[in-house]
Amino acid sequence: MDAKITLSFDKKIIEKAKEFAAQQNISLSRMTEYLYAQITSGDYKTLDDMPVADWISILAEGKAEYKKSPTRKKMKSTYFDAKK
Repeated sequence: MDAKITLSFDKKIIEKAKEFAAQQNISLSRMTEYLYAQITSGDYKTLDDMPVADWISILAEGKAEYKKSPTRKKMKSTYFDAKK
């Protein structure tokens, strides 16, 4: 049974991942599912231990930057402040 999730990635990473998935004749969703299956199927102590680490690094090309989304309260405040 499939379940939906929402993820946010850098736009360039998504474009490269879509290209890679297309070359493999697989959807980006199924490729992501495969990666999660690989991650959860083994007893890995670090990301480098995973068998998919090498080609994930090739796709990512660079250091990951984690961005925290503003809270709903903050967005609401920003919206109403702009209306004043």
